[in-house]
Amino acid sequence: MPIFDPYFVTVAVAAVFIVGLSKAGLLGSLGMVGVPLLTLVMPAREAAGVMLPVLLAMDAIAIWNYRKEFDWRILRIMLPGAAVGTLLGWALWAFVSDSAVLLFVGVVTLLFILDAILPLRKKLEGLPPSKPWGTFWGGFAGFTSFISHTGGPPFQIYVLPQRLSPAIYAGTTAIFFAIVNTAKLIPYFFLGQLNTHNLTLSATLIPVGIGGVLIGVWLVRRISMKWFYRIAYWLVFLLALKLVWDGARGVFWGL
Repeated sequence: MPIFDPYFVTVAVAAVFIVGLSKAGLLGSLGMVGVPLLTLVMPAREAAGVMLPVLLAMDAIAIWNYRKEFDWRILRIMLPGAAVGTLLGWALWAFVSDSAVLLFVGVVTLLFILDAILPLRKKLEGLPPSKPWGTFWGGFAGFTSFISHTGGPPFQIYVLPQRLSPAIYAGTTAIFFAIVNTAKLIPYFFLGQLNTHNLTLSATLIPVGIGGVLIGVWLVRRISMKWFYRIAYWLVFLLALKLVWDGARGVFWGL
């Protein structure tokens, strides 16, 4: 597709900017719409390859801004599972369709939102992170992140109930996905996702992503915790509906 096509530029810039805001911790899992949005102008697998270098550049900026604000306990629990999930995603790359992943992630995310509004969730909030639970969702996040960069909802299912401050939440998210995304470089290279064409597109989009991160960081430090989590849960809910719709169309109707 031509890089300077107005429709392509509009969709690509919007997708990367939204992901940048999410990397700063502002929009919860809304950043996972990056690949789905890019699929409007390119094949899904190619979109994942284009997005990876952009994500790594944004990860670096986010980590620098939140380098002293993160929860090491959560990272220690989730990262081993994420490593297993990444390897599993590599092994199943040729067998799992993008639509199936989107549908699965959407359904699980809707269940997450339902669980969040039940009285039981309120009793669980603030409890110390459970290692088995965190390892499982870390693995799920690693797998879906590898397939289509949609690891946000599985990560949030475990982390949001911890009720971290917005800055600590953003820093923990940034470090987790920076490590996961770095681990994807070698598999993506061998799968042919980091070719010259994709890297050229990535280079043109990186400044947009960095701008989104910096704006998001500025906003995160100025938004109240109450509104931060209220916005996050609503955005995740709306995104889940979109993922279920897009995934179902691909799985059941081949659209």
